[in-house]
Amino acid sequence: MNPNEITSKFKPLVDYFLELAVFEWGLSENTLTTYRRNLNSYILFISEKNIDDLTKINSHFILEYLLTLQKRGISARSLAQHLSSLRGFYKFLYDEQIIDKNPIDGLDTPRLSKKLPHFLTEGEIEQIFKVAETSPRNKERDLAILELFYSCGLRVSELTHITIHDLSLNEGMLRVRGKGDKVRIVPIGNAAIETVQNWLRIRETGKVKSPAVFLSKTGKPMSRITLWRIIKHYAMLAGLSDRVTPHTLRHTFATHLLNRGADLRVVQELLGHSNISTTQIYTHVSVERITQAHKNAHPRA
Repeated sequence: MNPNEITSKFKPLVDYFLELAVFEWGLSENTLTTYRRNLNSYILFISEKNIDDLTKINSHFILEYLLTLQKRGISARSLAQHLSSLRGFYKFLYDEQIIDKNPIDGLDTPRLSKKLPHFLTEGEIEQIFKVAETSPRNKERDLAILELFYSCGLRVSELTHITIHDLSLNEGMLRVRGKGDKVRIVPIGNAAIETVQNWLRIRETGKVKSPAVFLSKTGKPMSRITLWRIIKHYAMLAGLSDRVTPHTLRHTFATHLLNRGADLRVVQELLGHSNISTTQIYTHVSVERITQAHKNAHPRA
């Protein structure tokens, strides 16, 4: 049976709920379609179980339904959408006093599987630097860009907004304005300090119409798309994947720090993540380090 065409004694409740959701919550057409499809699927499941009283449904029944969906092979994201639809529906039923207990209360949304970030090996990042060092044009500028991305783990928007006033090269520190205008201080590696110093000397000889560190030929701040093209250019020259972007260098920064023993909390601060759960996606890379440590330390490894 097509769940979009289902007829059931509970369908009028779904229709009423969706009508309220449109007018009171302002659901978009796409969200409304998703809710309707998900709830019709749920009603079909209820009908197959011969349940004719919503008050008989408890959290175990909801879990059974979600498990059934999971066995069908739907993604974690789709599973979370189904649960979100049920949360809204059961809140409506409880508020309307159709049920006296909400079976959704206490259920956790299924954790979404996160796509692992693409990053470069230490050898690959060195290949990019070697290619940039032999560049016939803008070598100093491009090397400074590459080094700052990799040394400081910057977002592309953060790099475009760095001004000469944010640099403290003598102290080896950089002031970064991140998301939500949050400011953090990150250390700059020696290689990056040297390349930035070289670029600043060249920068002063050209057009300067902005305090931004990295300028276009017109002397204005370099755009994000230009920075993106620069990274792509050297990655391709180095024979690497065309998937390499400025964010790849940020991922690579975090990955290499963790592989070499950096604390996750430190990496969180350096990346400017407000929540450590965002940083934890990088912990997969520490497996290499843990495996090697076990091999080196365990007497029977």
